[in-house]
Amino acid sequence: MTDKQAIFDVYSMYYDLLYKDKDYHAEVDYIDGLLKRHKVNSKKLLEFGSGTGKHGRLLAERGYVITGIEQSAQMAALATPVPGFHCIEGDIRSIRLGRKFGAVLSLFHVMSYQISNQCVNGVFARAAEHLESDGLFIFDVWYSPAVYSQRPVVRIKRMFDDQVEITRIAEPDIFPNENKVNVNYTIFANRQGTVGTQVLTEVHSMRHFSMLELELFSTLHGFEIVTAEEFVTARAPGEGTWGVCLILRKIAS
Repeated sequence: MTDKQAIFDVYSMYYDLLYKDKDYHAEVDYIDGLLKRHKVNSKKLLEFGSGTGKHGRLLAERGYVITGIEQSAQMAALATPVPGFHCIEGDIRSIRLGRKFGAVLSLFHVMSYQISNQCVNGVFARAAEHLESDGLFIFDVWYSPAVYSQRPVVRIKRMFDDQVEITRIAEPDIFPNENKVNVNYTIFANRQGTVGTQVLTEVHSMRHFSMLELELFSTLHGFEIVTAEEFVTARAPGEGTWGVCLILRKIAS
């Protein structure tokens, strides 16, 4: 088991609760609009880092057929299959399905978890390998100009449901020479009917990217950048844009 896989096997226990305020419907509206705007006619999609399957299930409701790839066994187990969506446990840097798709998606900063060039190259290569000619690779990343301009700060988040109350503290360590931020999470969980507080600690290493880096990786793997824009809003990226969405097209060989 890799360190990254172990992190998300633990994190999966509280993942959906921590992000229950995330507007998955708006994000799927945006992705659906991108696919239509850029004339992806195939309904077959491959999702890298599909998590618990929320994006995939919502896309399936719109008529897409999605294969999700998720490295964490626990996250994959929580990804309930529905008609049009199923999840496979696997590593997006090395998996080979032997099938082609109209688009490859990688959402919610999955690419920013690829902190080494070797990992980034692996994901780009697998995306290119699984795409039809002129297919799209759509992903979002942390954007270097925003990280350096605004700098990550300590954040506290509290969420609860009828079973558990969670407090999560996120404390960043910044590594400017590596384009990396280590987000040190401490999670305090109090479950109904139990005595005491469960405490979990994790470190999520996140890479941020400049546009020049993204252009280089794209060119190396046979892609052209169609556009880069703020995720969901589609505004032009700048120093205030933490999440930039890249839309790459596979160049016909």
